[in-house]
Amino acid sequence: MSIPENRAKLQSKIAQSAKRAGRNPSEVALIAVTKTHPPDRIREAYESGLRLFGENRVQEFSAKADTLADLVGTEWHMIGHLQTNKAAKAAELFSAIDSVDSVKLAEKLDAAARALNKRLQVLIELNVGGEAAKSGVAPDSPELEDLLTAAPRLEALNFRGLMTVPPFTEDPEGARPYFRKLRALRDQIASRKLPSITMEILSMGMSHDFAVAIEEGSTCIRIGTAIFGDREKP
Repeated sequence: MSIPENRAKLQSKIAQSAKRAGRNPSEVALIAVTKTHPPDRIREAYESGLRLFGENRVQEFSAKADTLADLVGTEWHMIGHLQTNKAAKAAELFSAIDSVDSVKLAEKLDAAARALNKRLQVLIELNVGGEAAKSGVAPDSPELEDLLTAAPRLEALNFRGLMTVPPFTEDPEGARPYFRKLRALRDQIASRKLPSITMEILSMGMSHDFAVAIEEGSTCIRIGTAIFGDREKP
């Protein structure tokens, strides 16, 4: 199916999931994950009405950015693990960094954003499944508290919520406990009313499990395959 057809099908499923949870579908933002996809496919997605896009690698998006600069109204999110040595370039290319996982990275992004006279939207990435192969802050670690404490002095960063990638299970229901955990953590942090931190965004759910994520309170889903189809294997 074409990207517009895929998007229409996806929007219908989003609406159904929101309805089951007693939510308004407009509460759920849709980020189109464009990693490995060429500019012409991204343009097709833009023409279908999509405006939020997510990339996983700074270098890959850097090679596409100039050819996509004319797409008015787009918002580019860095959703993959970000190394501190690429923080300056990421601050230049993206309007949002959804994968902040250390104070050191946050400080680098803040310095780069200040130099650009720019304010970056950021999410704290949590490793709710405790998987060694995945990035993200452990929910019960001192690093999370350090990030929350550092937020007020990082004036070029706007901390808006949390993001996670749960352990993969064939049955999407397997992700539900992890989504619930992230929502509970969000609620706990929000209740503290910390300065310079808002917790309005819960970025969780991808093509495989977004329906469950929406039922558990996701406000932002990151979708690649369900929009663009399976990636071509090299």
